[in-house]
Amino acid sequence: MSQIYPSLLSADFSKLREEIEAIEKAGADGLHLDIMDGHFVPNITFGAPVVAKLRPHTKLFFDCHLMVSEPDHLIESFALAGAQCITIHQEATKHLHRSLQRIRDAGCKAGVALNPATPLETLEHVLDDLDLILCMTVNPGFGGQKLIPAALRKAGNLVDLLKQAGLKDKILVQIDGGVDARTAPEASRLGVDILVAGNAVFGEKDYAVAMRALRS
Repeated sequence: MSQIYPSLLSADFSKLREEIEAIEKAGADGLHLDIMDGHFVPNITFGAPVVAKLRPHTKLFFDCHLMVSEPDHLIESFALAGAQCITIHQEATKHLHRSLQRIRDAGCKAGVALNPATPLETLEHVLDDLDLILCMTVNPGFGGQKLIPAALRKAGNLVDLLKQAGLKDKILVQIDGGVDARTAPEASRLGVDILVAGNAVFGEKDYAVAMRALRS
């Protein structure tokens, strides 16, 4: 069964502490933190100081997704703020191997994200340096988008490739975008390990019911 990581992007920003405590109580497996810089993607969200303020109030796993240009400049600050996994975009860094090593050197699990149109083959030579691969199932930058079916199929192809390479137990597969009670079962069937869900959790009145719907 896939794990559920609610995306803080869809939470009520006027009461982030209460929102995080609520999803933890409701059974979330981790928290997905979307960091946007207004350059790699159009929107701006929040930075490491906000993550640091939230860290003492929950035991949830902090999964930081850096949708930023030149992510190397931010890796250490998010690690110090309490990130446990840092995911950077393959499209945003010139030296992916070096960036992934920098994440691990900072004491975090290393993830890489691929936009819907980015081929899986671009990761062939860094698989040994990865703990997580995030297949974006929408184009990054906005919440509430519909899942792109071809991107979900790519995630399924990734699961198959990792199995063939004997790496499925080492590298987690995550999807982000358009995950709801309709699309989550197909993703789980394909072998996706982590489902990032925004509106499908925070847009509902009862977070526990919402996450049970995703898991079912």
